[in-house]
Amino acid sequence: MTSQAQPKPNKPAITLYLDTVSPFAYEAYYILRHDAAFEDCQVTFVPIFLGGLMHKCGNTAPMNIKNKDKWINAERLRWAGAFGIPITQELPPDFPPLTLNIMRAVCAVWASDDAQQTRLVRVLDALYAKYWVDGEPTHRPDVLRAVLDDVFGPAEADKILADASTAGKKLLIENTDAAFAAGAFGLPWLVCTNAKTGSTEGFFGVDHLGQVAQFLDIDLDRGGSGGSGVGGGRAGGWRSVL
Repeated sequence: MTSQAQPKPNKPAITLYLDTVSPFAYEAYYILRHDAAFEDCQVTFVPIFLGGLMHKCGNTAPMNIKNKDKWINAERLRWAGAFGIPITQELPPDFPPLTLNIMRAVCAVWASDDAQQTRLVRVLDALYAKYWVDGEPTHRPDVLRAVLDDVFGPAEADKILADASTAGKKLLIENTDAAFAAGAFGLPWLVCTNAKTGSTEGFFGVDHLGQVAQFLDIDLDRGGSGGSGVGGGRAGGWRSVL
């Protein structure tokens, strides 16, 4: 995605497209949520269906590429270690699962959210923790239902699951199309706007968050302890992406 001028935001703006199936989208989400470097940014999370995006791009799922399937598991652990991100050492069951029903439910939550995305963040925190930390199969209807019950209560969970097949389905298609239009070919995909210049660019991957910070004129010395990022991971956090 090439740089283009946009109306200048009051603060650096980041739109993160995500799907709970992607370990790297989880890691980017966690860093944006918890690292002090991004606390003054206007961050928007947009749930999409990664499988649909890959189809639109004619892209091949990484787990279907010989050798890359093994590399992905090592790479997700490296980045989690670098930034002190909680993550299961073993891949969750049935990885990569079909997340269509999960992301439709997340979009149903997203549809009724406030400007601060309070509800969306609550459900994403819970789903990511259940899947990428606890290693539980959130693609199973009973596990997904239990997460929604815990976050919103049974009555609201009923409504979310009902809306998932209508409004959630429609929004998921729209969001996935929007990600594709914004240049995405995989996740995490970040669309960033510099508050000083109004310029917008797209970035792919948790390993390019250093470039995101540079583009947005963010001082990475604010991130974590001594610029190490989030919780000060064992491998140097920000020093590993610059």
